[in-house]
Amino acid sequence: MNLRQLRYFIAVAEELHFGRAAERLHVSQPPITRQIQALEETLGAQLFIRTPRGVELTQAGALFLDEARNIAALLEQAADRVHRAAEGSLGRLDIAIFGTAILSLIPRIILEFKRRYPEVKIVMHAQDKLGQIAGLQNRSLDLGFNRMLAPQPGLVIEELSTEPLLAVLPDPGPWSGRQSVALHELSGEPMLLFPASRAQGFVEMVTGLCHEVGFAPNVAQVVGDGLTAMALVAAGFGVCLVPQSITSVRMDGVICLPLEDPPKSARVDISCIYREGDSSPFLANFLDVARELSV
Repeated sequence: MNLRQLRYFIAVAEELHFGRAAERLHVSQPPITRQIQALEETLGAQLFIRTPRGVELTQAGALFLDEARNIAALLEQAADRVHRAAEGSLGRLDIAIFGTAILSLIPRIILEFKRRYPEVKIVMHAQDKLGQIAGLQNRSLDLGFNRMLAPQPGLVIEELSTEPLLAVLPDPGPWSGRQSVALHELSGEPMLLFPASRAQGFVEMVTGLCHEVGFAPNVAQVVGDGLTAMALVAAGFGVCLVPQSITSVRMDGVICLPLEDPPKSARVDISCIYREGDSSPFLANFLDVARELSV
């Protein structure tokens, strides 16, 4: 049994005439007759009785018509789902994010993608840089978001946006009421750095900025993420520098101030990383949304 036989059978059963079925299908009548005969041999049952005006369905034929329509509908659904998967509107994307990424541009990108492609399931994984790189290489991930990514063979790093660094300071304290702070003013303060990671990145950047303006940071502690660092500032453990997006979280006991005349390098990126040459339509559609919202 094949799809052509099903199509021919349904047409003849609905028209109750081989000639009209042939016209409907835009084929000649002999192939339809041969395919129906082959179908009856396969099923071991007579499906039609010939009459002077055409044909009638046997009891077996009437029963098979219902089944044939169901099978044809399932095949159409399957073909439609395959087509939508091929164009990137049905399927699954595995995306890696880092700790405070949920406070920045990334949620807007994901929500807009879900609005446009509701039948693509987004699965988010919280992973650090090394975990994201490994996941892309072993194909358990389709795309990752992170900052300050070093070039990797076989992977594309695409910058979506940048944001300035802000100083997080205890409040009340000597900076209460200020509108900004110069980085060198923090030279005598205990500094909290983050994240504690095997991969180089933000810790090295902040340390480098301090050296750039003439002092070595007095590192009090290296913690896991920016929100933990902010909480420790509120508790009186020191000060820290954070990307601007993190300061969207309101926290008692701290003030967040822009840097006065900051070095040009006092900005951090939000970038996505994906496999070079990945032709996935899901990925292509997701990147289109990400680029559009990052303008």
